[in-house]
Amino acid sequence: MKISSKFSIYANCKILLKDMDIDVQAVVAYSKLPADILNREIAYLTPQEYFAWWAAIEQVAEGRDVPLLVAEHLSVEVFDAPLFAAMCSPHLLTALKRIQLYKPLRGPMKMNLDGDDKTTKMSLYCYGFDGFVPNVLALSEMVFFTKLARMATRHHVVPVKVTLPELPKNMAAYEAFFGCTPVLGNELSITFQNEDVERPFLTANSSMWGYFEEGLKKKLADLSGTATTVERVRAVLVESLPAGESAIDVVAAKLSMSKRTLQRKLSDEQTSYHEVLQHVRSQLAEHYLSKSHVTLGEIAFLLGYQESNSFIRAFTGWHGVSPGSYREQLAS
Repeated sequence: MKISSKFSIYANCKILLKDMDIDVQAVVAYSKLPADILNREIAYLTPQEYFAWWAAIEQVAEGRDVPLLVAEHLSVEVFDAPLFAAMCSPHLLTALKRIQLYKPLRGPMKMNLDGDDKTTKMSLYCYGFDGFVPNVLALSEMVFFTKLARMATRHHVVPVKVTLPELPKNMAAYEAFFGCTPVLGNELSITFQNEDVERPFLTANSSMWGYFEEGLKKKLADLSGTATTVERVRAVLVESLPAGESAIDVVAAKLSMSKRTLQRKLSDEQTSYHEVLQHVRSQLAEHYLSKSHVTLGEIAFLLGYQESNSFIRAFTGWHGVSPGSYREQLAS
């Protein structure tokens, strides 16, 4: 995904703030954003407004530790579509790679992944802002990724290291949450053991089905022995695309056959893997576009595209109109 200059606030943040007992309208007022910002179909923030939003959350919390409140109240109920997709990943490493692509769409932050044979480090870097980045945001990000790992694996994952540009005042509470002592450094990063980033997600392929039409969400395990190869490939793709897996090798492996065998079987049914993939993407795109809260960037992400423009070009080729025009036609 390309770096963005504006970032959308997803509506579910109101749920999280409510659960944290933080007055949403007070946050809007302190951040000096338009009063109706969260009532708009899609609300966009500049980098400065994004950081002001987080600073306002901390101010309205009146001394309570916002990152620890996030840890207490974070649930899949407040996730947006791409984070649901991350929960569909087979493990944390894949989820981090998926979020790495999507991260610049949700805030002025870039995400790097580095690893060796023992550990994997995730680092966050801000852009488009020369002022002080609120420590509440830095801590909340580290808390989020730790919580994500624990929620998805149902295992108490403990980071190897948490590095912060500024240490929290309530150090003991954060030591208790992370299971390690955060250290001061010139970067914002969290490091996990490879054993933990490769620990299977128990949520894999279970959280996204509400986003699909009934006819599209049929799982591979539910297919009868008489299902065609095309039907079986479609079922795998519906599960795999949100996790960023669209390669024929991946699908063939899930169907317990070689790539060549899969290609031959599809040829026998007068089609090809590329045609089936494009058809599934087209169907899912139509469904997502019928849900006004899912942005084009999010749809591209959920369909396994790394660039929004790639999705827009593909959709225009399928339907003869851009996805934006298609959505307008649905609304009219």
